[in-house]
Order: sequence, then structure tokens, then C-alpha cells
Amino acid sequence: MGADREGRRRTAPARAAVYAACGAVLLAGCASMPDSGDLRDVASTPRQDTQVRVFAMPPSKDASATDIVSGFLEALTSDDPHYETARKYLTGKAAKSWRPERSTTVLADGPGTVVDPSGGREEGSDYSVTLTGTRVATVDAQQSYAPAEGDYWQPVHLTRNTETGQWRIDAPPAGIVMGKSDFQRNYMSVNKYYLASGSGTQDVADTTGRTAAVADPVYVRRRVEPLAQAVRSLIDGPTSQLESVVRSGFPRGAALAKDVTALTPDEHSKLTVPLNDKAARADEDGCEEMATQLLFTLQSLTPAVDEIELRSGDEQLCLLTEDQAEAIADRGSATRPDYLYFVDDEQRMVRLPAGGNATVAEPVPGALGEGGTALRSVAVSRDEHTAAGVSLDAKSLYVGSLVSGGSLGEPVLVSEGATEEERLTPPSWDAGGDLWAADRNPDDPRLLVLEKGAGEPLEVRTPGLDGQVQAVRVAADGVRIALIVEKDGDRSLLIGRIERGAQAGDPPTVRGLRSATPELEEVTAMSWAGDSRLVVVGRERGGVQQIGYVQVDGSAPEASAPAALTGVKDIAASEDDRVPLVAYSEDGIVRLPSGMQWQKVTKGMAPVYPG
Repeated sequence: MGADREGRRRTAPARAAVYAACGAVLLAGCASMPDSGDLRDVASTPRQDTQVRVFAMPPSKDASATDIVSGFLEALTSDDPHYETARKYLTGKAAKSWRPERSTTVLADGPGTVVDPSGGREEGSDYSVTLTGTRVATVDAQQSYAPAEGDYWQPVHLTRNTETGQWRIDAPPAGIVMGKSDFQRNYMSVNKYYLASGSGTQDVADTTGRTAAVADPVYVRRRVEPLAQAVRSLIDGPTSQLESVVRSGFPRGAALAKDVTALTPDEHSKLTVPLNDKAARADEDGCEEMATQLLFTLQSLTPAVDEIELRSGDEQLCLLTEDQAEAIADRGSATRPDYLYFVDDEQRMVRLPAGGNATVAEPVPGALGEGGTALRSVAVSRDEHTAAGVSLDAKSLYVGSLVSGGSLGEPVLVSEGATEEERLTPPSWDAGGDLWAADRNPDDPRLLVLEKGAGEPLEVRTPGLDGQVQAVRVAADGVRIALIVEKDGDRSLLIGRIERGAQAGDPPTVRGLRSATPELEEVTAMSWAGDSRLVVVGRERGGVQQIGYVQVDGSAPEASAPAALTGVKDIAASEDDRVPLVAYSEDGIVRLPSGMQWQKVTKGMAPVYPG
């Protein structure tokens, strides 16, 4: 355990039991605690095989105060489902009141310890230390991840039992604390899925009428029955970031049956989920929605599930296949685009088949492909029936049908900005067919939406936005929005939720904006690359340009970073990862087939997939 502390000098060994399918072995884990006021890290064993479960050892008889603290910290990184071993390092009263599930604090390295000079000596009956480190993130009681920064400084107090002479912790740290590498080894991200809801009882639907499925990422413990953890978290409801814009098919009081500790699909990829009697109150439509949410959620953990059976006692509530689920709710990651679109060297809108090897683009049907209006950037509705284009001078936004013979008409939006950089951003379509763009005019900066791509632009309310919007991309779920925002010369990626107006024509509001790229000072391009993931082009302070993936919660996904590419000006990805990344770089339009290097496609700029 404790990859964060690997390589440090180890002076007080602790032991951990490691159980695999073939039996159990003992690994030597180590920890060190200073007995004076200097600062050290608490060491522990290197990263182990992720399929091996690691259990900490309880305190040994007559363990010193320093060994008690070290052993407790080691136990926090173990795979003990309820942290029963960690509680053995606490006094009886502290063990009952300690609530590890309330929070997890992630530090850059393993927690260091500083002995309080006035906190007693090991030969006495009281002992005090302080856990220290640099915060990286926190995971709250809803299992929701959020980036964090600043110093971590948490006092820990021990007392010696007057009858047994044994040291125990009577004031433990709040929740769990561990280093970044231990967190990555112990936890994994899973997308819970809910149903997008608008005002009143009206769901947010795509142009086919299907309700949009919204991914709500949380972190579960990797080797502690993750399927059951994910199901419990799903039933408990959405995180606070999304609760105002999604709904769940699970009725109030629904839960897994009391005797359920693990969930395992059978040899036919069917998973049976036993629920309590309150879940059984749902009608047929509600049951199918519950099963749809479960199927999408569990498929983000394992490909071994393609059918869900819900039961309550001896009664089957409903049975749902993957095809049936996709008819109920739409995931962006399951919708493959037909074409990649971009602007060619004649400033026309052109397209290539998505996912193929073609290098010769064809103009799109309709006025935007005819070259009558020189274009700077484009966007295509998710049904690929309508397109929008920003003029070469970034002053005017046009909307046209992707049908031969269609006319372009007057612009639907005009900016009064003095320069190209102070005018319109590239546009973005949401799942319901509304068109979004920002006007960067410093005298009147606005985030705007045009319902169905027409009519009077509505100014979107953005309470809490600090900076000027430089780029806009709406997620396929129609609930999340990604903004590149500039402030004091820095450009960061912010993710927020879209709260729709109560009546048609009411402007929406973007709330809950928070950074998804806290380590980058200059984000220059981004695109949605999954239901809760984006691909970003940016630069750390003092660093070079890089391409990487980020989760909407600001965590780093386990997917490896794309191959390096220099001079990237735009990036295009689809929520469906079966189609390749595409970029506009100094070589023109380039694409990245899976497992290969970037390949030059053709001349052009501003590539986009639908959305």
C-alpha cells in the first residue's frame, strides 16, 4: 500500500494481509513517525496488482504511539469494506463516532506527520501529532470528486489506556486521508446515469423525442464490490451538482434488498438486482426507467452486463435488454456520427465520413457548402439535418439546412465587436436542436441561445461567472455546458449545468460553474469526448502545449493521453469513442486513429463532429 510514500526510508514496519483467489500471503508495509518536531512522510508499500485485495493488520500488542498512527494511516488505504481494522486503532468511543464515508481527502503525497512538542511523550499518557500535506482533491459523502488546493493540517490525539497500557487514537482525522497514488489504486470513477429533466414534468429530450441520459460521475472503491457500491449510489440519487436538472426512476425509499452484499452477472450477461418492497411500487414505465439507469451505470463499470432483471422478493418487476434501454433514453456515447465537418481552404463547409480513411472532402448540401459566404467556423445539429456557420470576419452567424437547394438568408446573430477576436465564438448545438454561441464584444459580452436555431437570441444568465467566455460546447445530454473562460490573461475550462426556463421563451441559466482543469493556465481548445469526459488542449504554467482528457469533475480519467501533436489550434471529438480524434494544426486537418499516430488528412480548419 501507499505508492505515494514509495522510496522513503522506512523504519517502523507494518504488515498487511493480501488475499488473492489462490490464497493469502503477507506483505511488509512500512511507516515511519518522527519522535521530534521535524516533518517526514509516512511510508508504505509500493503499488500492488490492482486485482489483489489488501487488508491491513490490527495493532500489535504494546505498539508505540507512532506505530499506532502509522498503522491507522496504512489501514485507511486497505480494502477493508467497513474499515473495521482501522477502527481497532481508535478508542472505543472514537471508533463508534468516526465516519469514514463522509469524506476522503487526497494529498499530493502520503500524509506527513509532525509531533506536537507540547503534546506529551510516549512515556506519558497523552500524545499529539499533526497530519500534513498538500491538498489535491476531496471526495464528499455523495462520492463526488472536486479538485482542491492549499495545505492540509489535521491534528490527531492519542491516549494510553490506564488499565491495558495500550495506545489508541481518541481524536482521529475527519474521514479518510491518503495520497494521490493510493487514491488512484483504491478508487475508480463510475458514471451513474439519470434522466434529464426540464421545467415542470417535461424531460429534456433529443430531436427523436427520447429522454437524454445524463452521466453523474462518482468514485467507488475499486475492489470492494464496486457493482453493488455503484447501484447503491445510483439509488441514493444524483449529486448536488446535477440534482436540480435530472430525475431518477427510483421511487423514494427504494433500496437494494437487505441481504444483498454483492452483485454478479450470470453467464448470459444478465444481472439480477434484488430491490426492496418500496421499489416494487413503481409502475411498468418507472421500472423500465430504473432498469435503464442501472444498465447504463453498470456498463460504465463492466462490459459484461447487457440485460437487467429487477426483482422484489419472489416477484420479477421487469426485464430490460440493452436495445430496450436505448429506446427509452439516449446516451451521447452510443450515438455514432455520420460525418466529420470542417471548413476547407475555399472557406466552404465540407464533410468526410466519420471513422473512415477518406481524405477527399465533399461540400455539404445546401448554401453553407456552396461558398457564397466565407466561413470561419461551423457546427452541425446532432441529427445532422441543420448547420450553422460563423462568417470569416466572425461578425455574423448563419443557419442553413443541409439539403440541396436551401437558401441561407440573413444572419441570425450579429456581433458589434471591433475585431475578429472580440466577436462570435464557434457555435454549438444541443440535443434538443437549440443553438449556442458567445459574443465576445468587450462592451457587451453575452452567452446566447437561439431556440431551434432561429428567432430572437436569448441571453443566458450566468451567475457566478468570473471572466469572459471564449468558447462554448454543450454536451449531448443537453444538461451540461463547457466554457473556456478568460480572466487576467489565463484561460480555464469551466463546466456548468443548464437550468431551463419554466416557459418557452424564458432564457436558461448556467449554474454551478467549476474548473475541470485546475492545473492548466491556458486552455485553447476543447471538445466533449464522452458522456462525462472532454479532450482539452492546454498548457501548464511554464510548460508546453499538451493534449489530454479530463473528467467533468476535474479528475483525470484512466484513459491514456492522446499522442503528442504540435501547433494545435482546434480539436474535435465525438462522445462516441469509436470515431477518431481530429485536430486542426499547422499541418491542416489531422486525425488520430485508435492505436496509431496522427495522420494528415487534408487542408482545412475548424473541424467538428455534430454537436
